[in-house]
Amino acid sequence: MNVVPNPVTVGPVQIGNGQPLALIAGPCVMEPGDLTLRIAGRLVEICGELGVPLIFKASFDKANRTSGSSYRGPGLQAGLDVFRKVKAETGLAVTTDVHETIQAAPIAEVVDLLQVPAFLARQTDLLEAVAATGRAVNVKKGQFMAPWDMKNVVAKLQDFGAAGTLLTERGTTFGYGRLVNDMRAIPQMQETGAPVVFDATHSVQLPGGGEGGKTTAGQREMIPTLAKAAVAAGCDALFLEVHPDPDKALSDGPNSLRLDELPDLLRVLLRVREAIAG
Repeated sequence: MNVVPNPVTVGPVQIGNGQPLALIAGPCVMEPGDLTLRIAGRLVEICGELGVPLIFKASFDKANRTSGSSYRGPGLQAGLDVFRKVKAETGLAVTTDVHETIQAAPIAEVVDLLQVPAFLARQTDLLEAVAATGRAVNVKKGQFMAPWDMKNVVAKLQDFGAAGTLLTERGTTFGYGRLVNDMRAIPQMQETGAPVVFDATHSVQLPGGGEGGKTTAGQREMIPTLAKAAVAAGCDALFLEVHPDPDKALSDGPNSLRLDELPDLLRVLLRVREAIAG
Protein backbone atom coordinates (compact mmCIF):
# COMPACT_ATOMS: atom_id res chain seq x y z
CA MET A 1 0.00 0.00 0.00
CA ASN A 2 2.58 2.54 -1.19
CA VAL A 3 0.56 4.59 -3.64
CA VAL A 4 2.12 7.94 -4.53
CA PRO A 5 -0.80 10.39 -4.87
CA ASN A 6 -1.09 12.52 -7.97
CA PRO A 7 0.06 16.08 -7.23
CA VAL A 8 -2.58 18.78 -6.92
CA THR A 9 -1.67 22.41 -7.57
CA VAL A 10 -3.34 25.16 -5.54
CA GLY A 11 -1.92 28.56 -6.44
CA PRO A 12 1.82 28.32 -5.74
CA VAL A 13 1.41 25.19 -3.58
CA GLN A 14 1.77 21.60 -4.77
CA ILE A 15 0.39 18.80 -2.60
CA GLY A 16 1.20 15.10 -3.01
CA ASN A 17 3.71 13.12 -5.06
CA GLY A 18 6.49 13.59 -2.50
CA GLN A 19 6.09 17.36 -2.23
CA PRO A 20 6.88 19.03 1.13
CA LEU A 21 4.26 18.72 3.86
CA ALA A 22 1.76 21.52 3.22
CA LEU A 23 -0.45 23.36 5.70
CA ILE A 24 -4.03 24.54 5.27
CA ALA A 25 -4.68 26.87 8.20
CA GLY A 26 -6.69 29.83 9.42
CA PRO A 27 -9.62 30.67 11.69
CA CYS A 28 -12.77 28.58 11.69
CA VAL A 29 -14.91 31.54 10.68
CA MET A 30 -14.26 35.12 9.61
CA GLU A 31 -14.85 37.32 12.66
CA PRO A 32 -15.67 41.05 12.68
CA GLY A 33 -12.76 43.47 12.34
CA ASP A 34 -9.30 42.72 11.00
CA LEU A 35 -8.70 39.45 12.86
CA THR A 36 -8.75 37.34 9.70
CA LEU A 37 -6.08 39.49 8.06
CA ARG A 38 -3.94 39.49 11.21
CA ILE A 39 -4.07 35.70 11.45
CA ALA A 40 -3.15 35.39 7.76
CA GLY A 41 -0.19 37.71 8.26
CA ARG A 42 1.10 35.77 11.24
CA LEU A 43 0.72 32.47 9.38
CA VAL A 44 2.82 33.87 6.53
CA GLU A 45 5.58 34.74 9.02
CA ILE A 46 5.50 31.33 10.72
CA CYS A 47 5.39 29.24 7.56
CA GLY A 48 7.90 31.44 5.78
CA GLU A 49 10.41 30.95 8.58
CA LEU A 50 9.94 27.16 8.55
CA GLY A 51 9.59 26.68 4.79
CA VAL A 52 6.09 25.21 5.01
CA PRO A 53 3.84 25.71 1.94
CA LEU A 54 0.66 27.45 3.13
CA ILE A 55 -2.94 27.74 1.97
CA PHE A 56 -5.11 30.10 4.03
CA LYS A 57 -8.57 28.92 5.10
CA ALA A 58 -11.59 30.62 6.62
CA SER A 59 -15.36 30.26 6.37
CA PHE A 60 -17.67 33.08 5.33
CA ASP A 61 -20.71 31.11 6.51
CA LYS A 62 -20.87 28.26 9.01
CA ALA A 63 -24.07 26.84 7.58
CA ASN A 64 -24.08 23.76 9.83
CA ARG A 65 -23.78 25.32 13.30
CA THR A 66 -25.28 23.19 16.09
CA SER A 67 -27.59 26.01 17.20
CA GLY A 68 -29.48 28.41 14.97
CA SER A 69 -28.53 31.25 17.30
CA SER A 70 -24.76 30.75 16.85
CA TYR A 71 -22.63 33.19 14.87
CA ARG A 72 -22.33 32.10 11.23
CA GLY A 73 -20.01 34.64 9.60
CA PRO A 74 -20.17 37.71 7.35
CA GLY A 75 -21.86 36.05 4.39
CA LEU A 76 -20.76 35.34 0.83
CA GLN A 77 -20.05 38.75 -0.68
CA ALA A 78 -18.40 40.23 2.43
CA GLY A 79 -16.42 37.02 2.81
CA LEU A 80 -15.13 37.18 -0.74
CA ASP A 81 -14.04 40.77 -0.13
CA VAL A 82 -11.99 39.53 2.85
CA PHE A 83 -10.38 36.86 0.69
CA ARG A 84 -9.48 39.46 -1.92
CA LYS A 85 -7.72 41.49 0.78
CA VAL A 86 -5.90 38.43 2.12
CA LYS A 87 -4.65 37.51 -1.35
CA ALA A 88 -3.64 41.09 -2.17
CA GLU A 89 -1.74 41.60 1.11
CA THR A 90 -0.13 38.18 1.50
CA GLY A 91 -0.05 36.51 -1.93
CA LEU A 92 -1.50 33.35 -0.38
CA ALA A 93 -3.77 30.84 -2.06
CA VAL A 94 -7.06 30.59 -0.16
CA THR A 95 -9.78 28.02 0.46
CA THR A 96 -13.31 28.00 1.83
CA ASP A 97 -16.42 25.84 2.07
CA VAL A 98 -19.08 25.61 -0.62
CA HIS A 99 -22.48 24.67 0.80
CA GLU A 100 -24.80 25.12 -2.19
CA THR A 101 -24.45 24.60 -5.93
CA ILE A 102 -25.22 28.26 -6.68
CA GLN A 103 -22.24 29.36 -4.56
CA ALA A 104 -19.61 27.45 -6.54
CA ALA A 105 -19.12 29.81 -9.49
CA PRO A 106 -18.88 33.11 -7.56
CA ILE A 107 -16.60 31.57 -4.95
CA ALA A 108 -14.31 30.17 -7.66
CA GLU A 109 -13.79 33.67 -9.06
CA VAL A 110 -11.74 34.48 -5.95
CA VAL A 111 -10.93 31.26 -4.08
CA ASP A 112 -8.22 28.85 -5.25
CA LEU A 113 -9.38 25.61 -3.57
CA LEU A 114 -13.06 24.77 -3.12
CA GLN A 115 -13.88 22.71 -0.03
CA VAL A 116 -16.87 20.37 0.21
CA PRO A 117 -17.94 19.95 3.87
CA ALA A 118 -18.00 16.47 5.39
CA PHE A 119 -21.78 16.44 5.78
CA LEU A 120 -22.10 17.06 2.02
CA ALA A 121 -19.40 14.69 0.73
CA ARG A 122 -21.87 12.49 -1.16
CA GLN A 123 -23.97 15.28 -2.71
CA THR A 124 -23.52 14.63 -6.41
CA ASP A 125 -24.94 17.94 -7.61
CA LEU A 126 -22.59 19.87 -5.34
CA LEU A 127 -19.60 17.81 -6.49
CA GLU A 128 -20.55 18.50 -10.11
CA ALA A 129 -20.86 22.23 -9.43
CA VAL A 130 -17.46 22.60 -7.77
CA ALA A 131 -15.76 20.44 -10.42
CA ALA A 132 -17.22 22.60 -13.18
CA THR A 133 -15.44 25.72 -11.87
CA GLY A 134 -11.99 24.57 -13.00
CA ARG A 135 -10.65 24.90 -9.45
CA ALA A 136 -9.09 22.13 -7.39
CA VAL A 137 -11.48 20.54 -4.89
CA ASN A 138 -10.95 19.31 -1.34
CA VAL A 139 -13.63 16.92 -0.07
CA LYS A 140 -13.81 16.18 3.63
CA LYS A 141 -14.66 12.55 4.33
CA GLY A 142 -18.06 12.34 5.98
CA GLN A 143 -17.98 11.29 9.61
CA PHE A 144 -20.39 8.54 8.52
CA MET A 145 -18.23 7.22 5.66
CA ALA A 146 -15.59 4.52 5.42
CA PRO A 147 -12.26 5.49 3.85
CA TRP A 148 -12.84 3.21 0.87
CA ASP A 149 -16.17 4.93 0.17
CA MET A 150 -14.21 7.98 -0.95
CA LYS A 151 -13.17 6.27 -4.18
CA ASN A 152 -16.71 6.96 -5.42
CA VAL A 153 -16.34 10.65 -4.56
CA VAL A 154 -13.06 10.81 -6.48
CA ALA A 155 -14.64 9.01 -9.44
CA LYS A 156 -17.52 11.51 -9.53
CA LEU A 157 -15.15 14.46 -9.52
CA GLN A 158 -13.02 12.92 -12.24
CA ASP A 159 -16.10 12.27 -14.36
CA PHE A 160 -17.12 15.90 -13.88
CA GLY A 161 -13.66 17.12 -14.94
CA ALA A 162 -12.31 18.45 -11.63
CA ALA A 163 -8.92 20.16 -11.96
CA GLY A 164 -7.56 18.17 -9.01
CA THR A 165 -8.90 16.39 -5.95
CA LEU A 166 -7.81 16.34 -2.32
CA LEU A 167 -9.43 14.17 0.36
CA THR A 168 -9.46 15.14 4.03
CA GLU A 169 -9.69 12.80 7.00
CA ARG A 170 -11.45 14.51 9.91
CA GLY A 171 -12.65 11.69 12.16
CA THR A 172 -15.41 9.11 12.23
CA THR A 173 -18.49 9.08 14.43
CA PHE A 174 -18.01 6.76 17.40
CA GLY A 175 -21.25 6.49 19.33
CA TYR A 176 -22.76 9.74 20.56
CA GLY A 177 -20.79 12.97 20.76
CA ARG A 178 -17.35 11.62 19.88
CA LEU A 179 -15.10 11.20 16.87
CA VAL A 180 -12.20 8.80 16.46
CA ASN A 181 -9.44 8.53 13.88
CA ASP A 182 -8.26 5.37 12.19
CA MET A 183 -4.89 6.30 10.70
CA ARG A 184 -5.22 3.46 8.21
CA ALA A 185 -7.64 5.81 6.44
CA ILE A 186 -4.73 7.91 5.18
CA PRO A 187 -3.04 5.25 2.99
CA GLN A 188 -6.42 3.74 2.15
CA MET A 189 -7.69 7.03 0.71
CA GLN A 190 -4.36 7.65 -1.02
CA GLU A 191 -5.08 4.50 -3.01
CA THR A 192 -7.62 6.58 -4.94
CA GLY A 193 -4.70 8.61 -6.33
CA ALA A 194 -5.77 11.73 -4.42
CA PRO A 195 -3.44 13.38 -1.88
CA VAL A 196 -4.80 13.12 1.65
CA VAL A 197 -5.05 15.99 4.12
CA PHE A 198 -5.42 15.37 7.84
CA ASP A 199 -7.67 17.74 9.79
CA ALA A 200 -6.21 17.61 13.29
CA THR A 201 -8.58 20.19 14.74
CA HIS A 202 -12.04 18.97 13.70
CA SER A 203 -10.88 15.47 14.62
CA VAL A 204 -10.84 16.44 18.30
CA GLN A 205 -14.41 17.78 18.27
CA LEU A 206 -17.00 16.50 20.71
CA PRO A 207 -20.15 17.18 18.64
CA GLY A 208 -22.95 18.68 20.70
CA GLY A 209 -20.83 18.42 23.82
CA GLY A 210 -20.97 22.06 24.95
CA GLU A 211 -23.56 24.29 26.62
CA GLY A 212 -26.09 21.55 27.17
CA GLY A 213 -25.86 20.33 23.58
CA LYS A 214 -26.12 23.78 21.96
CA THR A 215 -22.46 23.96 20.87
CA THR A 216 -19.61 21.67 19.91
CA ALA A 217 -16.99 20.94 22.54
CA GLY A 218 -13.47 19.69 21.89
CA GLN A 219 -10.17 18.40 23.25
CA ARG A 220 -7.64 20.80 21.78
CA GLU A 221 -4.90 19.31 23.94
CA MET A 222 -5.04 16.23 21.67
CA ILE A 223 -4.32 18.16 18.44
CA PRO A 224 -0.52 17.61 18.56
CA THR A 225 -0.90 13.89 19.24
CA LEU A 226 -3.17 13.31 16.28
CA ALA A 227 -1.15 15.58 13.99
CA LYS A 228 2.05 13.66 14.75
CA ALA A 229 0.30 10.33 14.16
CA ALA A 230 -1.10 11.52 10.83
CA VAL A 231 2.26 12.76 9.57
CA ALA A 232 3.82 9.45 10.61
CA ALA A 233 1.06 7.68 8.67
CA GLY A 234 2.05 9.61 5.55
CA CYS A 235 -0.50 12.39 5.08
CA ASP A 236 0.30 14.88 2.32
CA ALA A 237 -0.92 18.00 4.13
CA LEU A 238 -2.33 19.14 7.45
CA PHE A 239 -5.46 21.19 8.12
CA LEU A 240 -5.47 23.25 11.32
CA GLU A 241 -7.90 25.85 12.59
CA VAL A 242 -5.97 28.44 14.58
CA HIS A 243 -6.92 31.45 16.69
CA PRO A 244 -4.98 33.88 18.90
CA ASP A 245 -7.37 33.17 21.78
CA PRO A 246 -9.47 30.05 21.13
CA ASP A 247 -11.53 30.56 24.28
CA LYS A 248 -12.88 33.75 22.69
CA ALA A 249 -13.33 32.36 19.17
CA LEU A 250 -16.82 32.74 17.71
CA SER A 251 -16.80 29.20 16.31
CA ASP A 252 -14.99 25.95 17.18
CA GLY A 253 -12.81 27.49 19.87
CA PRO A 254 -12.62 24.26 21.93
CA ASN A 255 -11.01 22.45 19.01
CA SER A 256 -8.83 25.29 17.66
CA LEU A 257 -5.07 25.50 18.17
CA ARG A 258 -3.63 28.59 19.83
CA LEU A 259 -1.80 30.49 17.11
CA ASP A 260 1.29 30.98 19.28
CA GLU A 261 1.58 27.18 19.68
CA LEU A 262 1.80 26.59 15.93
CA PRO A 263 5.55 27.19 15.37
CA ASP A 264 6.67 24.57 17.90
CA LEU A 265 4.12 22.07 16.62
CA LEU A 266 5.25 22.54 13.03
CA ARG A 267 8.88 22.05 14.01
CA VAL A 268 7.97 18.70 15.60
CA LEU A 269 5.87 17.65 12.60
CA LEU A 270 8.67 18.48 10.17
CA ARG A 271 11.01 16.26 12.19
CA VAL A 272 8.46 13.44 12.03
CA ARG A 273 8.16 13.90 8.27
CA GLU A 274 11.93 13.82 7.91
CA ALA A 275 12.16 10.64 10.00
CA ILE A 276 9.66 8.68 7.91
CA ALA A 277 11.36 9.82 4.71
CA GLY A 278 14.39 7.84 5.83
